Amino acid sequence: MTKKILLTSTKLAGFALVLAQAFLLSNVAMAAQSNTPLPACGPRGQLPAEVASNVDANARCFELRMYTADPERDGVDNFEGGIDALHQRFREEEVALFEKHGAEIIGVWQDLERPNTLIWMLAYRDRAHREEVWAGFGADPAWTALRLKYNVPLLRPQVFLMSNTDYSNLK
Repeated sequence: MTKKILLTSTKLAGFALVLAQAFLLSNVAMAAQSNTPLPACGPRGQLPAEVASNVDANARCFELRMYTADPERDGVDNFEGGIDALHQRFREEEVALFEKHGAEIIGVWQDLERPNTLIWMLAYRDRAHREEVWAGFGADPAWTALRLKYNVPLLRPQVFLMSNTDYSNLK
């Protein structure tokens, strides 16, 4: 079953702001790359004081992820496929698996400036819900089968965790 999401120009503009803010949060991406714990995200009461004052009381946890297919490792060892295979993996079942485990998929995009990069955004109730979704996804035998079917060589993903502001159109 396919569901369509309609965005008004106001919501689209708000969404563009969320994406722009995500790219400015390079410290989160660097933390993810260095295996440092990612920050809390979600409702204001779960956040550190230095960011909580700008976050909606009932904020959700948004996660922006950027995956880049590594053409230098394509065909090396058991890796096979580039960005098209990655999109097929998402198209075929990866999105559905995340939804099965409780994530909301906000969108999936092809990066136009970096053709080997897929960008996607997920939403959760809070950080604990994010951890629950990822644990269920990682333990799902369907994920193992899908990953083996489309074993795309990826660079380390860039990960941004965000909570919507109290004035954001995207809640």
